[in-house]
Amino acid sequence: MLLQLKDSGELVKIVDVQELIDPTIETIHAQEQRGQEEQFPESYQKQSLVFPSGEDLPRCWIDANYRNAKAS
Repeated sequence: MLLQLKDSGELVKIVDVQELIDPTIETIHAQEQRGQEEQFPESYQKQSLVFPSGEDLPRCWIDANYRNAKAS
């Protein structure tokens, strides 16, 4: 799965999707997509990632208490 860094717009390939969708994990591992050579995995904060379309990640992937929060 590819996501985009909010600040630079660079694409990153998620190493472990389970890590991404687990709301109790704040930092995930991904590989930047530069050139033709595979890059080493680096750590990224989930808050700094969006879908390539610019859409934010689902709240249930980021906030473990999303069900307890009041609807706005």
